[in-house]
Amino acid sequence: MRRSFAVALERYGYEVKAAADGLTGLELFRDESFDLLILDVMLPGLDGIGLCRRIRETSLVPVLMMSARGDGLDVVAGLEAGADDYVVKPVDTYVLVARIRSLLRRASYAPAPEPGRAAGEEPAPSEGDVLVFDDLTIDTGGMEVSVSGSPVALTPTELKLLLEFAAHPGVVLERHTLLRNVWEYGWDGDSRVVDLCVQRLRRKVGRDRIETVRGFGYKLRR
Repeated sequence: MRRSFAVALERYGYEVKAAADGLTGLELFRDESFDLLILDVMLPGLDGIGLCRRIRETSLVPVLMMSARGDGLDVVAGLEAGADDYVVKPVDTYVLVARIRSLLRRASYAPAPEPGRAAGEEPAPSEGDVLVFDDLTIDTGGMEVSVSGSPVALTPTELKLLLEFAAHPGVVLERHTLLRNVWEYGWDGDSRVVDLCVQRLRRKVGRDRIETVRGFGYKLRR
């Protein structure tokens, strides 16, 4: 399966480096530079979830987790470990490529200077390209985030999710809206991806900063 995916992705123009187990993958990651990682949960030695945790200790590189079980603990554990998205085996190549392209776009994402707002929505406090929400500061030009003046490291997915909230402060954003705008799902996706990414974001920017509106979604406190 590893070889077949490598051949398929190379046909799409990607340069692929493959590892047969988690420890070899960790060594390869430390020795070279990658734009994106695909980790199988069932890697021998160091499994994909453990490998993702080790990677997140030093890197914010986009991570796509591959699981054989779509409704089990693997998905939750992988996303909690820091993965940006996941696919379930067996997966069609075109689906895998679509997820890869979406992750790479997030990694190079740059928002419009004037984020769009719903009719009647008050603009966020700002100074140029800097949005301020109490102790949370978002520099949309420099793509930097800080809390009480201390920089916060966010993965590309976490940053794009925060920017989506910041473009609509005080507005409830439904999970399917976030799946479409952040993860670029053109179909109904797994809302656990949103919920777990919101949990990770809360740990970094403040647990009370993003409010849960039960039965609807989430909103950024003004």
